[in-house]
Amino acid sequence: MRYDPDHKIQTRQRVLRVAARAIRSEGPARVGVAGVMREAGLTHGGFYAHFQSKDELVAAAITQMFEDSGAQWRQSLEGRGDADGLASCLRVYLSAEHRDAPGNGCPMAALASELPRLDAAAREAYSRGSRQLTESLAGLLARLGHDDAHALASSVLAELIGTLAMARCESNRARSDALLSAARRQLGRRLNLVIDA
Repeated sequence: MRYDPDHKIQTRQRVLRVAARAIRSEGPARVGVAGVMREAGLTHGGFYAHFQSKDELVAAAITQMFEDSGAQWRQSLEGRGDADGLASCLRVYLSAEHRDAPGNGCPMAALASELPRLDAAAREAYSRGSRQLTESLAGLLARLGHDDAHALASSVLAELIGTLAMARCESNRARSDALLSAARRQLGRRLNLVIDA
């Protein structure tokens, strides 16, 4: 059977998207190559046409996670003013829907506790993605007139990731919702935005 030239690229992308969702949901240690390939509709043997090892798959999937998050970020900002766009992004990030869907959520929150146990390539993919996200947020904060926008962006991201992690760990839904709501209010005050509308 002959495939078009893009077939291998498309197949690899399908595997990466499945792996990214599984890694976010279950963590990299619990994700198996056979399960990823089965979910992608491929055989386990086909894995080696795309990746040399599970470690390579994990690093590539982390890169894919950040690319997908960056695309969602840009889409959320498109057609909005800077303040409205940022408020919308923060509202979505600190929502019950995001908390309840870790398989499609923020790679930084999903991987932060796992990262020290991953290999150098995975840690570098995470660092590269988090730097790009920090730079994007810093640029937006600078346009909104905030001083020391890079330091503020790092602080805001830490608050977002920490709040989401805590909300996911809280067994009482009302307390979890309250954590998210409090963070939206505090970030709104801190950044002069209307987030918790």
